[in-house]
This record gives sequence, C-alpha cells and structure tokens, in this order.
Amino acid sequence: KDGFTDNKIVLDPEDDAATANWGGAWRMPTYDEFSELKNNCTWDWTTQNGVNGYKVTGPNGNFIFLPATGCMYEGTLGDAGSFGFYWSSSLFTGFPDFAYLVYFDSDNVDWYNYDRYYGLTVRPVCK
Repeated sequence: KDGFTDNKIVLDPEDDAATANWGGAWRMPTYDEFSELKNNCTWDWTTQNGVNGYKVTGPNGNFIFLPATGCMYEGTLGDAGSFGFYWSSSLFTGFPDFAYLVYFDSDNVDWYNYDRYYGLTVRPVCK
C-alpha cells in the first residue's frame, strides 16, 4: 500500500515497527529527529557493558547509547559490534520501498536509504 500510488513520505502507524510492537504512544523517529541528533549532539564511540556503539550527548548533557547492532539479512546477523543501522519512519522520496536510516561505524555517522525488508534496528521514541 505504501509507495507508488499514495506518495506517502512517513510510515502509517500500523506500518511503524515501534507503534506496532509497543503501542500507540511509541513510534520510530523521523528523518528530522535523527538529523537533530546527528547535527546537534556529540557522538563518542565507546563500549558500554561490553557492547560497542555511540554515546550521543545532547547540549543539555543528557545522553542515549546507540549500540552497533549490525543488521539482519536473510536470517543472518552481520556486522554486530562494528556497524549500527537505525530505521527512521521517513520514506525515501520518489522510491518509498526504501526508507531513510542512520548508519554508523567507529569513524562515521551518516544517512543512507535501504530497502525496507532489511532487518535493521529500531530505536523507539515516545510521543
């Protein structure tokens, strides 16, 4: 239903993994929300409890930890501990089979878009 005929740019709640799994108050972050983290926060590669990832610290000193979770493809987990891939709820303009995601490794944090059938991490936010 998403895609070529309806010109959606953000997932419907029933297609949002966070909403579907955690309930109506939860959702996946948008491209703009992840952009705010990417552009306005400090990203420090670290290890917490034996898990590699980024400590993302905001201007107010609050932080979240985004583990380098890797991704699932055809039932196989790859790149865990080295790469992080986090879905946004924003669909790739012009080709809505793809969605935007934040990608990172120990040296880089950037935007990409992937086909939505990949098993990537979801970091829910609450409304």
